[in-house]
Amino acid sequence: MAGNWKMYKTPAETSAFFEKFRPLVAGTNHCEVVICPPFVDLAAAVESARGTMIEIGGQNLFWGQEGAYTGEVSGQMLRAAGCRWALVAHSERRQYFGETNENAAKRILGALEVGLTPVYCVGEMLDDRQSGKTEQVLETQFQGGLARLTAEQFDKLVVAYEPVWAIGTGKVATPEIAADAHRFIRDQVRKLFGPGAAAACRILYGGSVKPDNIRGLMAQPEIDGALVGGASLDPVSFASIVNF
Repeated sequence: MAGNWKMYKTPAETSAFFEKFRPLVAGTNHCEVVICPPFVDLAAAVESARGTMIEIGGQNLFWGQEGAYTGEVSGQMLRAAGCRWALVAHSERRQYFGETNENAAKRILGALEVGLTPVYCVGEMLDDRQSGKTEQVLETQFQGGLARLTAEQFDKLVVAYEPVWAIGTGKVATPEIAADAHRFIRDQVRKLFGPGAAAACRILYGGSVKPDNIRGLMAQPEIDGALVGGASLDPVSFASIVNF
């Protein structure tokens, strides 16, 4: 269960969140819990999560480990700051900042080089779904971002399916729609990396996940977890999702 805070919370607000969140998930052992705050909150998040099972991730990373890249943060820096995870190619990075499948592939390799677990995000726009292009889009994103990986590298990666039309809109893909997309993604894994990788791959669903719909989503065998946006900003709400 991963929370993506996007561009919300100051370091002080991050510490306050964890004060409330920690006891609510103290007995949780059925899943991994990851929170991805803004870069400026990483130190506060890592310190607040120390001694717990909560892990911290970055929302993005650059593919190089250092250099003259103003405004960028490397996987090496994230790892040194205490992160264990990194989101790659979230739909907002694609939509607003020109993220491409090719760049995503380089970011994934940059994360793997330093031992971070990349969460590679794929998903279709509303126009794509309405015109019947969902599978075509998913295949293109999957092939473009992951085809260069070895099976051993892919084994260290998590995939997140996030239909763009359901992110922050209040709309949510029905459990059946989500499961169909997850099943198609798993088929892509099978084609590229074999049946063992397809069975082991964790595919998260992201898109207006809330306490009142998490149970139905997680009842689908194809759905292995959730990438939660707005509902992860509230400690009670996110704990409810984690402990569904």
